[in-house]
Parts: sequence; C-alpha cells; structure tokens
Amino acid sequence: MNSVARETAPEPTPAPLTGPNANMRSPFMRLADLIGGTEPGKPVIDLGVGEPRHAIPEFAGPVMAAHINDLGRYPRNEGIPEFRAAVSGWVARRYGLARAPDPSEIQVLAGSREGLFLGAIAARRYVPPRAGRPAILVPNPFYAAYSAGAIAADCDVIYLPGTRETGFLPDLDAIDPSVLARTVVFYIATPSNPQGAVASLAYLKRILDMARRYGFLVFCDECYSEIYSTTPPAGILQAAAPNFENAVLFQSLSKRSSLPGLRIGFAAGDRRFIKKFLELRSVSAPQVPIPAQHVAVAAYSDETYVEKNRELYRRKFDLADQIIGDRYGYKRPPGGFFLWLDVSAHGTSEQVTERLWREGGVRVLPGNYCAREQQDGSNPGAGYIRVAMVHDQETTAEALHRIVAVLG
Repeated sequence: MNSVARETAPEPTPAPLTGPNANMRSPFMRLADLIGGTEPGKPVIDLGVGEPRHAIPEFAGPVMAAHINDLGRYPRNEGIPEFRAAVSGWVARRYGLARAPDPSEIQVLAGSREGLFLGAIAARRYVPPRAGRPAILVPNPFYAAYSAGAIAADCDVIYLPGTRETGFLPDLDAIDPSVLARTVVFYIATPSNPQGAVASLAYLKRILDMARRYGFLVFCDECYSEIYSTTPPAGILQAAAPNFENAVLFQSLSKRSSLPGLRIGFAAGDRRFIKKFLELRSVSAPQVPIPAQHVAVAAYSDETYVEKNRELYRRKFDLADQIIGDRYGYKRPPGGFFLWLDVSAHGTSEQVTERLWREGGVRVLPGNYCAREQQDGSNPGAGYIRVAMVHDQETTAEALHRIVAVLG
C-alpha cells in the first residue's frame, strides 16, 4: 500500500537536529521575522493570532473576587471537587452521555496547551511497549503543542496531511498498519485549527477502533467545539462511551468563553491514563489557582453567554460570505473561527502575508507556518493564509475589504 503514513514516517533512527522535527520555532516568531522590518500600509488590524476579543462573561470578575482569599492556599493538582463536578455535568449534557465522567476521569489544566504537551510525555510512560520506535501521529497543519510534546516524549513525529482532497482531516485509509503498531498517541483536532473541519462521529469511532486494536491513545483537541455555524460537533467521549478507554478529551475556556487569559481547561477520559497524567503533572506542571477554578465552575454551568458568543462569530462569517464570496477557495467552515484562504494564485504564503501587511496593514499568518513539510517536500499549508475572525464586526469587515482590495 502506497500510504501517506508510510511516505511521511521518519527513519527508525531519529535525527533530532535535522528534518521537519527540527523546526520548533513558534509560527508567530517566524511571522515577526517576516514582517518586522516592513512598515504597515494602514492602521494595523491583527488577524494573525487566534485570541478572542469578545467581552469576557460578566460573572468572571465577581466570582474571582468572591474567592480571592483562596490565593493563600496551594491548589490540589487534580482540581477542586466543584470544578470536576461542573466539568462532569457539562460534558454529559454537551455530548448526551448516558454516563457522566467520574471525578477520577477528569484533570484540571492550566489551559489545554500544557495538557496537550505534557500528555505526550505521560502517554509514553503509559502505553505498552511499541512494535518499533515509538511514534506520535499529528495532523498537518497542526497546533504546535502536539509536535513539541511528541519530541519531548522522544517519539518520532509522523505528520498526516489534511488537504482539501481529504476534507482537511487526515486520511485514515492511508495510515500503514506498521505505523499504527508503534503509535503512542494520535492527535486530532475537531474543529481543526486552522481549516475549521469537523470530524464526524463515525470518523472519531474509527480512530478509536484503531487505538483499541493497536493499544495507543487518542488525544482529541476540542477547544473550538463550541464555535460552529449550525450543528454542534461530535466529541471523542461520545465515540468512546461508556468506559472512555483510549480516549482523552482536551477542552478549555479560552475560545468557548472568551477567557484566554484565565488559563484553565481540562482533560477527561481514560481513567487509567488520567491517573498516570496526574502523577506527572503533580511534579511538573503549574497548579491552577482556586479562584480561577470557581470562575470555570460558573462558566461550565451557563450556556446563555456561550450562545451569544457563538452568534457573534456567525455574524462575522456572514460578512466573510458577503465580502470574500467565492474568492481564494473560500467556503464557510463548519467550526472554529479561522478563514483558511487559498492565495496561491497571488504568490507564496509568505509573499501574500508580507503584501497584506505592507499594502493593507492586515496581519495574517502564512499557512505554511501552521504546517510542516512532508517527506516528499510538500507542505499542506503552502499557498494558504490563516485569518483569525476575532475582532468586532466593524473591524472584521474593514479587514476583509482590505484583503480583497490588495489581492483582488
């Protein structure tokens, strides 16, 4: 079988200072280098960083203040009981689970990024010995914490391209069994960052079937799960119910609740793995302040403001439908808050990014900075730009009009 996974698998002997694994620089550091010496042509609109700019929930400040004295105590690493109970209830309601996760299946996180990173190290300790050098599967493009965690866990990183032809998700038929036999973790994001693709429940069940057959874990990054156009995306715990074996859900309040600075999220799923994960976090990770956990309790107990937040994003995608239209291969994504625009007719990702900055004052992220080169030299992000729809409607409309004015 001429599979993608076989084509992109690293050599059995690792070469940590060469190849795609060597490039560990942040895409935003690379972007700063690209446009740092160029003056913007107009007042700057930053669409490069996926930082929500919507108002934070009104209850955040009062709840934080009510529990401010708890800053005088060390938090427990697993999370306060109230937090884990709130998460358990939310997960069960959101995904229609017959059995809510038990507190022992939930771990508080200082934002999902540290969990996605440290989780790879814990998984390497937890997963049984592999049939060959341990490997971690990463969708390409991807969130940088995935590959950073894989490299920290001393695993080969195998990049699975998500292109327009594959629905912007990895092609599961293209993964060679010999690769699955040495897999420790399969990272998947739904909705995906940056393309906004949503994995179906059947797709998630298929990955989970692979995981249970070959003995690896599925880390499902669902940070954008509450930002969607019409249909709530399926989740990995739906696929894994009722026992959640081999499945771990990562979620946070950064996007769902417009609270990126609170730095709080959770991991939930496979009970035995969560125990191993807690052991690692107890000696290596930051504890989450108790007042922040109480804000999260309130956040996961309230859907009213989440729907209002979601509606704000819908309106901005309505603007994209009108202003971008059928340019740059645009199609409204089912989830997330990014535009993934094919600008290859106008130059490389870097050339277009630099031009939009120089002529329009619009800061976007080159698509190839969101991805890595495959072994055949191709980059699934080449020719694309990522546009974060995080500003208010007026600012978003201005930015989109500038993009069209510059590129035509």
